[in-house]
Amino acid sequence: MNLDHVFVCGHPVLDFVATLRARRSTRFEMLVAPDRLNAWYLDSGLVDTVTPAADGDVREAVTLREAVYRLVGNGRLGEDFDRQALGVLNAAARQVPATPQLTPAGRHTDATPAQALATLARQTVELLSSPDVHLLKECGNEECTRVYLDRSRGMRRQWCGMESCGNKIKAAAYRARRKASPAPAGH
Repeated sequence: MNLDHVFVCGHPVLDFVATLRARRSTRFEMLVAPDRLNAWYLDSGLVDTVTPAADGDVREAVTLREAVYRLVGNGRLGEDFDRQALGVLNAAARQVPATPQLTPAGRHTDATPAQALATLARQTVELLSSPDVHLLKECGNEECTRVYLDRSRGMRRQWCGMESCGNKIKAAAYRARRKASPAPAGH
């Protein structure tokens, strides 16, 4: 599977949760090493530079990610928040976040992995306490477990992204229809 990070969920927190793909089947972990965690922080635009992560930073990030996944699921389904997951999130949110600075070239955010993680935790608190909670949806692709913000007209979006899941589903449905329909007479 491709190790490129994908940002289709409409919010950095949801894209972070999606770094564990296909949770119900093959489970593909994107945060396999400290450099992959740093790459996510940079690719997401959360920070502009980040000091090298260590194995402990990856473990902390995965622990937070899994707590956030539970909380996002609770929010999406209108359930009470899981108390253990709340404890993990709130402990991370109490840490010192990354602080953007204004430079002659514009905004720049330097961070340690711990500061980047605290920033994500705070963004999670903001997301899950906002009116956007009702916009949370899980991708309609059975193999995909990404949750995204559905800001489409009429909230009709079905997939995390057309490129990643929507085209696959539509192509499979088209092939199934063609296979099921009888061949035209005379061919």
